[in-house]
Amino acid sequence: MNTPGTDMRNVILLAALLLAGCTITKNPEVVGGNKLTGMVRLGFNDPALFNAKADPYLAQGTATRQCQEWGFATAENYGQPIKTCSVISGTQCLNESVILEYQCRGFAVPQNAGW
Repeated sequence: MNTPGTDMRNVILLAALLLAGCTITKNPEVVGGNKLTGMVRLGFNDPALFNAKADPYLAQGTATRQCQEWGFATAENYGQPIKTCSVISGTQCLNESVILEYQCRGFAVPQNAGW
């Protein structure tokens, strides 16, 4: 026999389990970098109960555009994502900040170089 509220608890538990497996795609934005060393940092947030992933093509394109603004030809992924808990409640991390690093490579030849 179900007690009052048991059905609601089951629904909430089921919803939490379903959300825990959700993967969402994020479009990381430039959050920093260093023109001198050619290092671009992209970032996005990963909320609790979600599994956020960056779209690798969008991230590569964003990093390459930043590198090209600095005079480089392209960007290559550098290292592993850096994850830092940005919102904590008790012992639970409610939001992770994810940083992706890219190394600028090569030199872009300006179109008006007169070659």
